[in-house]
Amino acid sequence: MTQPIEVSWFAALCDDDYEFLGVPDPSLRSSWEHCRDITLNADRHGFDNILLPSGYTLGIDSVAFAGGVAPLLTQMQLLVAVRMGELWLPQLARQLATLDQMLNGRLTINIISSDIPGDKLESAPRYQRTREWMQVLRALLNGEDIDFHGEFVDLTVEPPRVRTVSGECPLFYFGGFSEDAKETAAEHADVFLTWPDKVDSVAGLVREMNERAAKFDRTLRYGFRSHVIVRETEAEARAAADRLVSKLDTDTGESIRAKSLDAASVGVQRQAELRQASTDDGYVEDNLWTGVGRARSGAGAAIVGDPDQVRAKIEAYQAVGVDAFIFSGYPHIEECDLFAKYVLPNLNHQPLSQ
Repeated sequence: MTQPIEVSWFAALCDDDYEFLGVPDPSLRSSWEHCRDITLNADRHGFDNILLPSGYTLGIDSVAFAGGVAPLLTQMQLLVAVRMGELWLPQLARQLATLDQMLNGRLTINIISSDIPGDKLESAPRYQRTREWMQVLRALLNGEDIDFHGEFVDLTVEPPRVRTVSGECPLFYFGGFSEDAKETAAEHADVFLTWPDKVDSVAGLVREMNERAAKFDRTLRYGFRSHVIVRETEAEARAAADRLVSKLDTDTGESIRAKSLDAASVGVQRQAELRQASTDDGYVEDNLWTGVGRARSGAGAAIVGDPDQVRAKIEAYQAVGVDAFIFSGYPHIEECDLFAKYVLPNLNHQPLSQ
């Protein structure tokens, strides 16, 4: 039997929910009610975790939303995205420890190194800020006194009285594809997240990151952030993919992608390369469709197929070292229902442990 994996869904806090990509629907706009319903639906279906994304110009706040939804959950973890530099570190540590208590120890943290609103930095100093924040945030959540004097963090403070349930820092999930990002992940992350790519490319990235982490005497786990479209037959799944982009025009897609704070990142460029390398119908390899990236910055491809094909694709990524998957689909509630019906029961999954 294969080792257990973590299977997560996506809460679409960043105004990223559509029936037709590029066609806004007020009922699917990011709001407390809609994102709550997505999250509770995933919890009912037995997903292990759910990503609460963070984007200042898009949607609602991840930390505030987590505080509202945490008491409503019965079993699922929350993967809360936080941008390094956006909040005062001791207060952020206190907020996250409080959330972990509300979740009875089921908090995980998605570290974001993108620019923060009104404060644009070049890559090297931005990742230096991120490294310092990750180091100090982990120490605070481990209950350690801080006497740190770096380029971006100058802080002498005791840890907050409130502690996580375990007394230790929750797992840090972190993604990025530049040299600075990879080195930051190797030194400070627990789970390295990658966006959709060909299986062989993901295998190469895992090998590379294992070597980088070994230089710091560390090991990493690996996560895969992707969209998914599953139907009873492959033909139905492909038809659903075609329908999703059937009302999208090029200018609208470019406008949506440009809104993201990381629109020019190395990872986004790689997603564009995949689209350019795909066939006329958008497939870059079996069951990996790049069409969703025409109207989305960030994860720009979807696993598309019947239940057996989708499961086989997931297992192919697992075979090269991935043990955490974060899926999404359009609309998020409906696709969550379909994935839970056709795929989730046939996956060996459970939440990642520390």
